[in-house]
Parts: sequence; C-alpha cells; structure tokens
Amino acid sequence: MRLDKFICKHTPFSHQRSRWLIASGRVRVADRVVTDPRAWVDRFVAVWLDDEQLQGRTAHYLMLHKPPGYLSATEDPQHPTVLELLPEHLHPELHIGGRLDRSTSGLLILTNDGLWSRRLTEPKQKIPKVYRVTTLEPITPDTEARFAEGVYLAYEDLTTSPAQLQLLADREARLTIYEGRYHQVKRMFAQVGNRVTSLHRESMGEIALDAALAPGEYRALTEAEIASVSA
Repeated sequence: MRLDKFICKHTPFSHQRSRWLIASGRVRVADRVVTDPRAWVDRFVAVWLDDEQLQGRTAHYLMLHKPPGYLSATEDPQHPTVLELLPEHLHPELHIGGRLDRSTSGLLILTNDGLWSRRLTEPKQKIPKVYRVTTLEPITPDTEARFAEGVYLAYEDLTTSPAQLQLLADREARLTIYEGRYHQVKRMFAQVGNRVTSLHRESMGEIALDAALAPGEYRALTEAEIASVSA
C-alpha cells in the first residue's frame, strides 16, 4: 500500500493532510523518516506517525515436523492440535499453510502472512508437494502411468494434474503432486485399488523438511525459503 493511503486509512486525517504529514518528515517507516508519499508500505513493516505506532506486526514463517496424531487445526475439543506444539503467544497469530490430516506426518508450514501462504497452497500455482507413501498392497506397475495421466476425483468432478511416482520398494514410493486437494494422495491410491497406510510430506516447492527437526519440533524459515514462494 502507498504510504499516503496507509496514513489516511490508519488515522483520522484526509488524504491531503496525510501527504503533508509525510512531506513534513513526521512519518517513519522501519525507523527511517520517509517523505515520499508514494513509498510502498509492507504489511509487516513498522510505521510511526510522530510518537504513535500505526503498525508493527512481526511476520512469522515456521516449519513444523508434524507428528501423527495431531490435527492441523487451531483448536479441537477431542484431539491435540499442531498449535499445541508451538509457543502459546504465537497461537492467535498463526494459520496453517497446507493442512495435513491427523494420521499424516511431515512438513507443515505455519504463518501469519496470508498472501504468502496462498501463493504456497493455491492449486493454480502448481507448486510441487512431495510425499513418501507406504501402501497396504504392492504398488502395481501401471500406477506410475495412471498417476502421470491424472486421476479422476468424483467429488470435485475433476482430474488431477499429472503426478510423478518414484517406486522405492514394493509398498513404498515417493509421490509428487501439484495441487493438495482434500485427502488427495489417499484418494489417488484408492482409485487404483490400493490403500495408504502411512503418509509423510517431505517438501513443498523449495522448502524441504529440515532433517534436524525431530517430530514435534519447529524452526523459522530462512530468508531463502521465504523468498522461494514470494518470487
């Protein structure tokens, strides 16, 4: 948002008065006096008018090694949620970028940046999501070709984007998908007559689960990991 529009939106002052305040050197952005009303204001940068802070939220981008048994939810009366694995003061701030069901483990992203998380998770962005899958039955030779063609999902009345399957063992594979629809991996295997017994997300785009994180542990994303989605 332009600085003059920001001041006008967050104060009682008119647009003309806001431009005058900026030109007079009374506005600081990230501890620097800014006099150009056209300057761009990021949604997380600190903005001050004289001694009044108008904005000062801290951006949070976290990766969590989600253990099985935790819900990807902010609260639940019956089951533990992933937020219980994080400091309590962050709970009101965070939302989940790309949920995992209760039995699934692996990479989970939590942030308070809604625009960033939408770029990460929207199907039209085609960001690859990589899962390690274990199945009940041996994975048949035609499964790779079926997934590469796309699998029809009746509930949404659509065919999934082509997915890549890498066989690791008779009942284990690495699957790359590009959407992340409701229970997508499990439903894809059900369509070829198999059942997923364990599922672990390894990566989303260029963000890979840190091997140093034990289940239940988390860390902040690096600047490079954040930028890989913002680009």
